[in-house]
Formats: sequence, structure tokens, C-alpha cells
Amino acid sequence: MPARAPDTMSPPTSDDGATLPSWNLADLYPAPDSPELEADFATATTAAQAFATRWTGRLATASGADIAAAIAEFERIDEILGRLLTYAQLLFAADATNATIARFTQSVNERVTTISAQLIFFTLELNRLDEATLAPRLADPALAHYAPFLRDLRVFADHQLSDELEKLLHEKDITGRAAWNRLFDETIAGLRANVDGQELTVTDTLNLLSDPDRARRQAAGHAIGTLFAHHIKLFSLITNTLIKDKEIIDSWRHYPSPQSYRNRSNMVEDAVVDALTSAVRASYPRLAHRYYALKAKWLGLEKLQHWDRNAPLPGDDDAHIPWPQARRIVLDAYGAFSPELATIGARFFDHGWIDAALRPGKSGGAFSHPAVPSVHPYILMNYHGRTRDVMTLAHELGHGVHQVLAAGQGHLMAGTPLTLAETASVFGEMMTFRALLDAQTDPARRRIMLAGKVEDMLNTVVRQIAFYSFEQRLHAERRGGELLPERIGEIWREIQTESLGPAFEFSPEYDVFWAYVPHFVHSPFYVYAYAFGDCLVNALYAVYRSGHPGFADKYLAMLRAGGTLRHKELLAPFGLDASDPAFWSRGLDIIAGFIDELEQTDGR
Repeated sequence: MPARAPDTMSPPTSDDGATLPSWNLADLYPAPDSPELEADFATATTAAQAFATRWTGRLATASGADIAAAIAEFERIDEILGRLLTYAQLLFAADATNATIARFTQSVNERVTTISAQLIFFTLELNRLDEATLAPRLADPALAHYAPFLRDLRVFADHQLSDELEKLLHEKDITGRAAWNRLFDETIAGLRANVDGQELTVTDTLNLLSDPDRARRQAAGHAIGTLFAHHIKLFSLITNTLIKDKEIIDSWRHYPSPQSYRNRSNMVEDAVVDALTSAVRASYPRLAHRYYALKAKWLGLEKLQHWDRNAPLPGDDDAHIPWPQARRIVLDAYGAFSPELATIGARFFDHGWIDAALRPGKSGGAFSHPAVPSVHPYILMNYHGRTRDVMTLAHELGHGVHQVLAAGQGHLMAGTPLTLAETASVFGEMMTFRALLDAQTDPARRRIMLAGKVEDMLNTVVRQIAFYSFEQRLHAERRGGELLPERIGEIWREIQTESLGPAFEFSPEYDVFWAYVPHFVHSPFYVYAYAFGDCLVNALYAVYRSGHPGFADKYLAMLRAGGTLRHKELLAPFGLDASDPAFWSRGLDIIAGFIDELEQTDGR
């Protein structure tokens, strides 16, 4: 039996009876065993072989027009491979427990790896062209079009290895890092936690940490702690192995620090990231420490436990928001800023580009996968009907709209660095929140909404920088030898205590909660991009609220630029500069201002 694609599944319904959407992947391929999919494999195989035969060893003497033609052909082949990989990845995300889908996904990964191995020489040879050779060729308009691609590619020129080693690392990835990633994903998807006698997925159990019933939250917290403690040796092995693997590769490539590759791939200077992290860590007391002291008071608790961090506030019934209403809230907020954004966003709902249904085996969390420019993005989330879920929808739709607008830059230049990829998502979330807050006239309800937004911002800024600090500590200590699970837990608790402050009392049970964070496994040092994006958008939104002339048009132009411009060029039209230390303080001041308002209304 071929793997059954999610678009053929009966969509589950939410508890209000409305149908929650499952995505339709037919725009990629009709089915895993479809002729169209096999035809793409055949096309890519033939094209890659012909490309390697034609271009290997010939770039140094090629004209600008010829190099541009080669890049265009490389882009065409790579987009076919990207389409194949996207389809397999989305199938797997929809049900990571389905053995047939897992086998299909692995098969696609292996076949794509074999084909793409023939293309590795191309980017390596491009990077071996010295500036004296390349500069005059860039005068050709055809090659000048690809200047941003070449600019970003050449950031890694000093760190590439020989062709043979690069090909070996590429081919072995499917039995190395990719295999450990798969083990993590399949393990998480298959785990079940016992909460008061009920077997729940990890996603559903984590969702209970926001339950208004403290006993229910505590039971969920204990269940997660027990579950991950039982499997902590496996998660520690995965973590230790991947960190050591990264250390070996980084050493061969001569990266000065474990986070150096991430900074380069984000096209952001080390000094800018250091300024961000230093600013956030210095603000822990005025942000998280201050807010959670207020929250403990509101909840009537002397100390908060880890299962209280996301507890709803007293008086917050967090009434269920049906899916159709969530759609209307988000699209109305987008439309009030830009009708074009709302029109693009509506396509996600109307054409099956969103999977919000709740299913066992489905990936937790949320994402917007850009797919390839010739198709369209796909959004995955798990919609429970809470206000936070509406904010998640607004966030992921921002990603999706950004990806649609940037698609015009083509496969090689549509994607943005992670630091800029969060811009539209966080901005969309902020627009939605502001629309809801401005429409709220009840002071008590407004206070609850404001507190909820502060918590979301703390999760995005403080918590993610804490995650980044945790990774830095792990990678540094791992160089001295394998880390025992107990030591990883100690580091985790120290970092959480530093970031969240004295309002919390962390029990040893919390020491295993690092293990469910997928970013540590899939994308080392990814997490600071969330804080970068949130602080950037806070500063950008302040410019918008100040009545900056032509803001919406400039904003849309920024999104359409995709990966062709870097952060200095993108922010310049708004009078902002991320390399200025004051820039980050400006973004953090927005959060502090919200907390100021909460303190002023405390007790009223």
C-alpha cells in the first residue's frame, strides 16, 4: 500500500463542531506513488548528470553570460529536488508515526542526496573564482541578477573543503545527522504521557500546561517530567552525538565558534548577535523577573512552579475561539494594514494550504514551509481554539505571506536568513494583537490580554535567548567530553533560573524539559533568530505607529526583496540600524512598557 497523503484523510473536527483543515498536498504531487513524482526524479537525474558533464572545471574561463546560464540551470534542477523534499517532509510532519510514510520520506531523502551529490562541484567552483576573475563578469546584466546569490554563497568560501570531502559529507548526512534527526522526531511522535490515567501525545500534554486548573497543570508537568526522565538517556545520546558531530565539522571548516556557521548563514555579524544577547540578558530583571513576580502575586502563590509559567490569569476564561472566527480575526487585522496582505492570506484558507487539525502522530508546534516558488507555502499548526492559537495562526500566516511575496526572487534568492524570516510573522502577530487590544473596552479583559502578550514576548525573547545560552554552554562543555544527562539538566536549570528569576522554584523534575525542544536537534543556535525578529519588529512597529510616511509600501517592498538584501539595507528606509546597540534597547523597551502598564493597573 502506498503512503496515504494527509489530503486524503478525513479532517477532524474541533469541539465546537467546525471542521479543522488538513492541508492538500496535491499541488506538489498527487500521491507518493504518482507518475508525476517519478517523472521529476527522472528529469532531475538526467539534468544533473548533463549539468555536471558540461560545467565541471569550466567556470574559471566562462563568460558572465555563460555563468548566469549555468546558475539558472542549477536553480531549475535544485528547485525540482526542493519540491520532492518538501512533499516528503510535509507527509512526515503530518504523521511521523506512519511507518510507510517514514520509509517513503527516507527513500526520497536518499534519492535526492544521490542526485544532488552531482551538483556539489558547482558552488565549490563558484567560490574558488577570485574577485579579479568574478568582478568583470558581474558587469554582465544576466550574471548581475544573481549577485545576491553569489554574495551569500561566498560568505562560506573560506570554510569549504575539497570537492571529495564535501561530496562525502553530503552523501553521509543521511546516515549521520539526518538519521539522528529522524530518530528524535519519530521518538517524540510516538511517546505517550499518562495524565490522570489518560494517554496523551507530547503536544497535547504540553498544551495542558496552559490549563486553568492548577492540579491539571501539575499533573501534566509531572507526566512530562516522568516521561522524558524515562527516555533521557536516549535524548542525551542524540544531543551528545550531534554536538560532537558539529564540533568535528566545525573544526575541519575552521569556524571560530560553534555559533559561527549559524551567524554566517543568517548573514548577520557576530557583533550584532552579541549585542542582542547581551542586551536581552541585561534586561532579564526588568522583563521576566519583574513580570513573573507580578504573576505569582496574581495567582496568589509565594513561588511559581514550572507548570505555572503559562498558567492563565485569574478571570481569564480564554473562551474557545472557533476556527472560522480565528480566520476572520487574523485576516481583518491584516486587511486593516494592507488589503494585499489579507488577499494573499485568504488563499491559505481557501486552497488547503493550512493543516490545523489535531491528530496523533502529527508534529507538534507550528511552521510555515516555503516549499518552492513555483508552488506555494504550507502552514502546519495544532489548533486548540485558544487565544494563543490565534496568535500562532497570525504568526505563521505572516511567514506564509512573506514567502509568497518573496517568491518572485526565484528559488535561489527567495529565502531570507532566519533573523529576517521572523519579521513578517512577528509583525503579523503584533497587528492581530493590537487590533484585538484596541477593540477591547473592558479594563479587566484588556489587562489579561496585555499580560498574555507580555508572556508571548517573553517566550519569544527572554526564553529563546536563554535557549541560546543553554546551547552555548552545552557545546562548550561537550568539548571536554560526553555530558551526562544529570549535567545537561543542571545547566538547563541554571539557565532557566537566571532568565526567569526568583519568582520560580524549579524542582529537579524540570531538569529534563530541555529534551523536547526540536531546535537543539534540527537547527543548532537557530533560537536567537526569534528574539532578533521580535526586537526588530518592536522597533519597526514603533516606526509604523509614529505615522512614518509610506510605511506599508516600504514594508511590502521589504518582504518582496526576499534574500536579495541584508538587514542594514532592509531597515535603512525606516531609519533603523540593527548594528546600533540602542536598536535592541528600543525593542526591549516595548516589552518593558507593557509591564509598566500592568504594574500601574495592578490591584485596580
